[in-house]
Amino acid sequence: MLFYTLDIIGTFAFAISGVLVAMQKRMDPFGIFIIAFVTAVGGGTLRDVLIGKTPVGWMNDLNYVYTIAAAVFISIVFRKKLNRLRTSLFLFDTIGLGVFTIIGVEIGISKELHPLICIALGTMSASFGGVIRDILCNEIPVIFRKEIYATACILGGITFFVLQYLNLEVNLIYIFTAAMVISIRLIVVKFRLQLPSFYQK
Repeated sequence: MLFYTLDIIGTFAFAISGVLVAMQKRMDPFGIFIIAFVTAVGGGTLRDVLIGKTPVGWMNDLNYVYTIAAAVFISIVFRKKLNRLRTSLFLFDTIGLGVFTIIGVEIGISKELHPLICIALGTMSASFGGVIRDILCNEIPVIFRKEIYATACILGGITFFVLQYLNLEVNLIYIFTAAMVISIRLIVVKFRLQLPSFYQK
């Protein structure tokens, strides 16, 4: 039940981040919904296809579609309160990042895959919805720039397995893993930390 709740929370958070980007680009309501949709389920869809889980998750459970639609509706209605777009986008994107890292790792474990593959699935689940969103919005995806984004998911996945090795209770593993990913994102943005660049300024 907690796993499913986390999935819905992550879907809602990523959908809102997609809405905020689409509104920055001044898209119409249909465009806003499409961007919200691919942001929320794009990474999970790619993950499910790669592990041979078809139909993919959201096709078997309309609650995901309803969640995305609710996120779009709420974001549009309260757009003035969400007008601090940079702060709001960062907040919801970071929450989604933490939650979907856990989900991807757990799904990899359920398929009895190697821990490295599980971490890759977690990173993909968390990051690739944003990649599709950015491409559709004509932006260079965040994970392909200097910003520490996918790295936070990788460290979160490592944290998951370390805590599992220490035999912590599963709910605590979820909480600490999500907290690790979210904390890393908050720290790197606050202190403007970046990955090394090979290009001269």
